[in-house]
This record gives sequence, structure tokens and C-alpha cells, in this order.
Amino acid sequence: MFPALETEIKPETLSDPYEDFMHHHLQYYGYFKGPTCLPSTGHAQIDAVGKDPLMLSSPLLRSRQLLYDELDEVNPRLREPRELFSFFSSRGPLQAPKWPIECEVIKENIHHIEWVPPEPEYFYQPTGDEKEPEIVGEEQGTVVYQLDSVPTEGAYFTSSRIGGKRGIIKELAVTLQGPEDNTLLFESRFESGNLQKAVRVGAYEYELTLRTDLYTDKHTQWFYFRVQNTRKEVTYRFTIVNLLKPKSLYAVGMKPLMYSQLDATTYNVGWRREGREIKYYKNSADDGQQPLFCLTWTVQFPHDQDTCFFAHFYPYTYTDLQCYLLSIANNPIQSQFCKPRALCRSLAGNTVYLLTITNPSRTPQEAAAKKAVVLSARVHPGESNGSWIMRGFLDFILSNSPDAQLLRDIFVFKVIPMLNPDGVIVGNYRCSLAGRDLNRHYKTVLKDSFPCIWYTKNMIKRLLEEREVLLYCDFHGHSRKNNIFLYGCNSNSRKHWLHERVFPLMLSKNAPDKFSFDSCNFKVQKCKEGTGRVVMWRMGVINSYTIESTFGGSTLGSKRDTHFTVEDLKSLGYHVCDTILDFCDPDQTKYTQCLQELKELLQQEIHKKFSNFGQDVDLEASWSDIPLSDIESSTSGSDSSLSDGLPAHLLNIANELNQKMLLKKTKKKRLQTRKQRNEQYQKNYLMRELKLAEDTPTQLSGRDKGTSLEPPLTNLVLPKNMETVQTQLSGRNKGTSLEPPLTNLVLPKNKETVQSKKPGFTASCSPKRSTNSGLGPAPDVKANWPRTRYPAPRKERSAVAAVYPSLHIYTYP
Repeated sequence: MFPALETEIKPETLSDPYEDFMHHHLQYYGYFKGPTCLPSTGHAQIDAVGKDPLMLSSPLLRSRQLLYDELDEVNPRLREPRELFSFFSSRGPLQAPKWPIECEVIKENIHHIEWVPPEPEYFYQPTGDEKEPEIVGEEQGTVVYQLDSVPTEGAYFTSSRIGGKRGIIKELAVTLQGPEDNTLLFESRFESGNLQKAVRVGAYEYELTLRTDLYTDKHTQWFYFRVQNTRKEVTYRFTIVNLLKPKSLYAVGMKPLMYSQLDATTYNVGWRREGREIKYYKNSADDGQQPLFCLTWTVQFPHDQDTCFFAHFYPYTYTDLQCYLLSIANNPIQSQFCKPRALCRSLAGNTVYLLTITNPSRTPQEAAAKKAVVLSARVHPGESNGSWIMRGFLDFILSNSPDAQLLRDIFVFKVIPMLNPDGVIVGNYRCSLAGRDLNRHYKTVLKDSFPCIWYTKNMIKRLLEEREVLLYCDFHGHSRKNNIFLYGCNSNSRKHWLHERVFPLMLSKNAPDKFSFDSCNFKVQKCKEGTGRVVMWRMGVINSYTIESTFGGSTLGSKRDTHFTVEDLKSLGYHVCDTILDFCDPDQTKYTQCLQELKELLQQEIHKKFSNFGQDVDLEASWSDIPLSDIESSTSGSDSSLSDGLPAHLLNIANELNQKMLLKKTKKKRLQTRKQRNEQYQKNYLMRELKLAEDTPTQLSGRDKGTSLEPPLTNLVLPKNMETVQTQLSGRNKGTSLEPPLTNLVLPKNKETVQSKKPGFTASCSPKRSTNSGLGPAPDVKANWPRTRYPAPRKERSAVAAVYPSLHIYTYP
């Protein structure tokens, strides 16, 4: 502030109420950075400052709408208007998560480093001598940690606030009696944390109870908690007593994850697999309700007085996502082709982010010609492996790799990295704050109760009206199967028979040590009609998938019997990009070979099915007429939960909305304009003339014998606009192709291909395109097929600029 102004301005209030209001108003919207109000005696000084442009740089009168150069002088340019849906400020703080008002939240910020173990982490090999501790409970033990108020079944979400519950945060952990007291101090009231109660039943033995998903009485699988006051070289035993799934990967060698704060700060070591004497068994305590299961393991902490964390899988929180998106927004290169927007607000008011990723296009026609790919993750909040796959995908697609640039040239990517931020924040495993599994309610009409999926579905519906959606993938986690696999939807159309299986087969070839095609399933069950993949498939997306990633590891190839790391999951995101390019290769050799391989696999499966029943079948004659749904088994082995229906307080609202929608459907849509009415009349008139022409015998008698018996359309006088309509329809029918979805992609014309032959393909095709990306992981096992060389880096692709020019507003509808 200038000294001249400091001597004149005094802390007085304005005598004029209107001016007092306007100064408050303008300061609220960022036009002034000085005091809230100015005295009337200082008005003359302000007028003088307003006349002198050099004094506009005063902090008192500095406007955020004017741009300043490095010398702090006024540049006579207004700042560009703010984006209507922008949410990140390069200088401002992140949006703090909003919690339900029942949840207590500690003030500490929990942060973990990323680290990749230098050696493979192998599965635990059971010895058969693992103990099954008998559950003692708090009657014979000591409660050392317990959450007070946890909303369960019968309650429902009402409101939220930053920081959760009002008032002073209670100390739930016990008070240590002195330095010799070795009681562990538990805590889980942080983002994504889940632990409801800890009972000490021995000197170094604890029974743990997980919190169910909020506003429900089930879904206990995800855990993430902190322990302090540790002792090294002592064996601790932890037993989780209220798991609900009868089968688990812990029974076949999966280990829990542990994180040491001292190891992270001292040795830069992060999350690692730890645990011995791991046992998954049924809880003997029968309370007459649903059966419970226990997970027990032993562990030795590396340091005294350490702070350690345990988790079901590598955590990825809402704050982690915001930090990542902020880095994209602040990157001058990535922000040119990645536009983060707010898709909607969740039930608690947290932002659901939508990323639109594509390279600039110079004309509306080129922008409209691009096909779309839709990716989403974390509809189930406890399946954090979906976020790590999404992270790998984003790392690659936003890189300067030639393959990534090509993908951005020919596609528009719509990415929703976290569909259920409320569930992620509070540490749920499967549900939102509505107390329901969102992946069973994609057909909902309750926009206010299920905003995340309602807006997602409608975004895709609008996208389908603008362009073809080539691929929809929803990333999930799986707790009962190893490897990575997917669920798809069998096509009932002979035109696209087996085409929905080509993409997963290609993905299994690109990631043979991680992805299992044999574990994939394409049967559409009635109980899955409300899932994202089935709803999008019903809307017209042929390649609609749920990609399931295990919480455990791989049983394939070079990674056999080892746990997946964060880098393994990120690499799958890269392989998804790589497979999209293979799927859309103009040289259809790979595509047609995969179709042929799928037919052979299907023949073998049919023969195996009939052999099991002691029947013979002529596969050469009629095998392709057998419905695929009769061949495949159900997906009952999936990590699915049946829909619980709507909560009681939402049933009436849903019924009213459904009745309104039925009334709208029964009403006939009226033609709005005179032009539309005229066109309809002309169409009806034309159809009557055609019918009369077919029934007139004199017209048939005058024809030659070789003349077709079709109606003589050429002799009819068509209205001009009907000729146009008929031309368009005939052109559309002629253009209909039985080829795979992306054979008509427009790629740069000046690309030369070099033919080569490799094992695995009998026909020749082009070699693999350049994969010299610094971000794309180089898999140890290469796909056993030749690859088409896609365009070289940007500087060598002069023709691409002519085909895929710069971006306009229409690129992001």
C-alpha cells in the first residue's frame, strides 16, 4: 500500500450505507485486496489514484481482471473469462472433502510415498499349522479403540460438512500409563480409513471389528487403519472378526499391506506385503444372523515407537486424485488437451470430475469425426486397484509418446476417475451415502439420490447422439480371483457375432502375464441389468466391459504366484491404450486372426459341453447357431452383490417419477414446425403411390421379362426434399459394413508400412509401431503378433497437421 494512502485512511466506517455495501460486495468478488471499507475522507485520494494509471498497481485497488507483467505494470488487457465449470486454481488450495455430519475426522493429513519393491513379493504358502484363534470379544478383553456414533441400517444421510462432525474430536485411543506401556494406539478417522473397534485380548494380540458401509449393516471387506507405540522384535497377532465373504484370496496366499512411517522417511520404503500364519476361517460365534468370517495374521514391526498402517490394498484417496488433477491443470502442455470439468456434485457435495482428453482439431467436421472412448473407476470405493489402473492410463495418454499422440488424434476420451467420491472419503467398501451399490442402479430415475451415475449415464447418452462410442470400460477390483480379467456382453446380432470378445483377447496377448482371457465372461444375467456395462451395452455400446483387477496377484507367466504392485496396475492402463490401437489398426490382419481364434475356441468349448453330457454334435454344420449364453456359465463367481432395492424413504419418490415417465411415453410427440408436417405428408403420399403402383396390373404387363418386379421408383416424381432424404437413406444402407467397428478410421495418408512375418501369424502385416515412451512400461513378455507402425513423432508427421488441426470450442461438447 502507498504511504500517502496509509496516512489518510483511518479505520472508520462509511457514512453512506450504499457505498459500504458496494465495497463489501466488490471485495467479496475479488476486486479489492485492501481493507473492507474506506472512509468518506479517503474518497478524494481514491479518485486521484483512479486518474493515474501507474497507481492502479496499488494492492488497495488491484483488480483480478487486469493482467500485470513482470514489472508490476498494468497491461491494457483484460484477463480471459473464467471457465464456467473450472474447479482448480493454480494458486488456491484443494477442495477439502465433505463428510457426513455423523463422522468424526482427525485434523492430521495422511500421506504415503509411492514405492515399488525391488524383488517380487510372493504369495504366502500355507503350512497347515496356522492357528484359528477363538474369538474372545470385549467381555474378556479390553476395548482400546471404538467409534462412538456410526450410522447403520435404518438411518439415512441428511447433510455434510468439511471436517465432519462438529465439536471437539475425542481421543478414542486409550491413555498410556507410562513408557513401559506397550498398548497399541489405533486410529482410522482419516480419509478412506475403516476400523470400528479394537479389543486387546493378549499382551500382543488384538481383535479388530471393521465398520460396515455407512447406512447399511453389511459390506465389510476394506480395512485401512493406523497403529502407534509399536515394539520391534515382538510378534503381534491381528484378527479381523466380522468379514462377510465365505471365500477370499487370503485363503490362497494373499498378504495384507503394511506401511512404516520411519522406513518411509529414513529409507524411502513404502507399502509392502507383510504377514505370517495367515488364515481365513469361519467365525465360531453364531449370533443367529448372517455367518461371519475371520482373517488372522502375525507380524513383526521394524522399529520401536513407530507409526504403521495396515490396508487391504494400496490406498488411493479423493485427495490423491485432486493432487493429480491439479498437477495436470498446472501443466502448460497437458492442460491443452486434457480439460477437467465437474460432471456433478455427489450426495455429500464433493465434486465428481470428468476429464475430456483429445488433441486439437481445426474444423468442426474433423472434431465430429472422432469416435469416443469412455473410462470410469471407483464406483465401488473399496476397490482402489481401479484407481491405480486409471492412473497408469492417464500417465500414458497424457504423455508425449507417439502412440499417445495418435490416440488423442483419433479419439475423444471421456474419463471419470472417481465415480463415488463420498464412499472413498468415508472408507466404504461398496456403497455410496445412499446406502446402496451404485453399480446396481444405472437405470435409476432418482437424480438427487444417485447423482453420480445419473449424470454419467446421461453424459454417455448425449455422447452417443454426437458420435460413436467405441469402448466403455469400468475399472473394478476382485477379492476372490487372481489375475486381471473382464466381464462383457454377448452380442445377439449376427453382424457383430464374437466381436465383443476381440478386445479382451487382444489385451490378453499384450499382457499375457497379467490378463487372463480364460477368466473372462460375457453372459448377461438378470441380476446385472442395472450395472454400468449392461446399461451402456443396451444403449448401443457393443464393446462395454467391466475390467476386474485382483487384490492379490498373478498366476500367469513370469509373474506367477506374485502379488501385484502399483506399477503392475499402472502398466495395465498402458496396455489398454496399446490394445485400443491394435483394435483399430487399419490393417485388419490382427482383428481377423483374433476372430478366427475365437471361433476355434468356441468350437472346442461346445464340443467339451456336449461331451460332458455324453452327446455328439456336428460342429461343422450347426455350431454357430448355438446361443452363446447357453455355452457360458454364470458370473456367480464375481464380486457381485444383489441389489437391495431402494431405501424406504426413496420408494415413493421413485414410484412417482416412474409414473410421470410412463405418462410422457404414452403421449404422441407432436410435430413442431410446418416444414416437419409437410415432410410427413409427402412421405405418406409417396407410400400410397408406391402401393398403387405395385397393385396396378397395367404397369406389370408393360415390363420386359427380365425387368425386376420392384416398384418403379424412378417413374415417380419426388419432392425435392424427399429426394434428398431418400438419397441419404440409400447412402446409409450402402455404407453399412460388417467390418469391425473402426475399420473406417481416417489416418494420415503418408504412412508407409513395412511387411514382416513373425511367429503366431500366418499372414503378413506391418511391424509394431514406435513404443519409445518414457512413461509406457516395457512389459517383459511381448505380444506374439506383428504390429503396424503408426506415425513417427510429431516432427516427422507433417501430414497429420492437415488431417487433425487445432481445437475449437465444439471439440468439447
